[in-house]
Amino acid sequence: MLVGQEHVRRYIETDGAEGHDWLWATVLILTTIGRHTRKSRSTPLTYGRRGDDYLVVASKGGSPTHPSWYLNLLEQPDVSVQVHGDHFAASARTATAQEKPELWRLMTSKWPAYDQYQHNTTREIPVLVVERAE
Repeated sequence: MLVGQEHVRRYIETDGAEGHDWLWATVLILTTIGRHTRKSRSTPLTYGRRGDDYLVVASKGGSPTHPSWYLNLLEQPDVSVQVHGDHFAASARTATAQEKPELWRLMTSKWPAYDQYQHNTTREIPVLVVERAE
């Protein structure tokens, strides 16, 4: 099973032929700019879709702290995305309180463990909307 940076490497090398379909979910590569290092950081993330937008969840497995990639995009919301062989610039934002219930249901249908992750932490786990740049 591919994990972490090995997942990123194989996904990029194969245009997602290896790594896009993972367990019972689909995965994209989200690249943010490190808020301290200013270096590119690529992360494999389970995703869903709402129209043309991509959706990801900053779960970190229910950890009490947000994942680094989420903190990075709060500071710099311009990101790069790869889905299969499609590479594109995008802007990422946290879903609004009004959007989140619907998006959370959509994402838990893709990865049911998100509900358990939320149960395991007092932190509100964000859903992110990733919009392709024009």
